[in-house]
Amino acid sequence: MSHDQPILSFCMTCRDGNEDVHGNVRGGARLAQAFLSRNGAVPPLGFELRGMLCMSQCKRSCIVSLSASGRFWYLFGDLDAAEPGHVKALRDLIPLYLAAPEGFLRREARPEPLRPRILGRLPPPGSTSDLVISIEEMSACSVRT
Repeated sequence: MSHDQPILSFCMTCRDGNEDVHGNVRGGARLAQAFLSRNGAVPPLGFELRGMLCMSQCKRSCIVSLSASGRFWYLFGDLDAAEPGHVKALRDLIPLYLAAPEGFLRREARPEPLRPRILGRLPPPGSTSDLVISIEEMSACSVRT
């Protein structure tokens, strides 16, 4: 696995409450399978796929992350393996991520089905994004909670 390409990671152990009607196959594994079924086993867009045995977001399954060295990292949850729009949105996210400086995508730039499902967006070390400020700058500006 090359670490130069973005990596789309699926939590394979996420439960979605539908395991009993799907032969006890977990929701996260079904989401990964739906992605592969729609997109083929070899991703053609310059990214890699991997499964994770747990991403520690059990209350918000099914979980997928998108990460790359020197780029923002994203974590999405509440995805549905049976929803073709969720699988398509993950596929549509990749070229947007690759084209954006540092992979930074504002809410309106992400595919619509993923907008309300974001659980986290983390900047890379050394980011030049306007979202990243120093603690010293923070005390001088009006950051409201």
